[in-house]
Amino acid sequence: MKFPWKNWFQSPKQEAAISTDDTMKKFLIVGLGNPGAKYSETRHNIGFKILDQLAADKGVSFETLKLGDVATTTHKGKTVILLKPNTFMNLSGKAIKYYMKQENISKEELLVITDDLNLEFGTIRMKGKGSDGGHNGLKDTQVQLNTPNYPRLRFGISDSFSKGRQVDYVLGEWDDVERKSLQERIETSAAAALAFVHGGLANAMNAYNGK
Repeated sequence: MKFPWKNWFQSPKQEAAISTDDTMKKFLIVGLGNPGAKYSETRHNIGFKILDQLAADKGVSFETLKLGDVATTTHKGKTVILLKPNTFMNLSGKAIKYYMKQENISKEELLVITDDLNLEFGTIRMKGKGSDGGHNGLKDTQVQLNTPNYPRLRFGISDSFSKGRQVDYVLGEWDDVERKSLQERIETSAAAALAFVHGGLANAMNAYNGK
């Protein structure tokens, strides 16, 4: 006779196997931006900057592969793939979809890092879903994934531009005031991304949103 209640209890070996499965999770962290030296210091490329910081913190280098620059590392026993799409901003979702499929990564293990005009400079806001907010990179990601429900980290760049100057502003370089605290904000954002990998979105949101 089989006793269903036996399944309520797990041996240390079974618990260890479950723990191992959890640590073997694979994550994809994507920084949005435009490739090329002319864009490297622009506000729109903060996603690339944060990924560069993550790679530096982990001692890994990017390699140019299909649809983007890619680096692979680990964090707390979990595999982390860093992706900077080279498709230009408007087609970011194409690269994201490709690597999610290639690496068998679910939406829950995806984090997209982007600039946001609706947040004050340097403000970090993590969410599990949301609209594209007029951001072309997020817009294409939503189309490619067929859902707005995926984790993202938004980095505030403020909206300090005059009417009709939005494109010039986001493709413009940081001003002197912003540069004074930019590096610290980048490092904090990189730490928030790793907190997402280690403890999940809810914990990362609690620790870093608004910080």
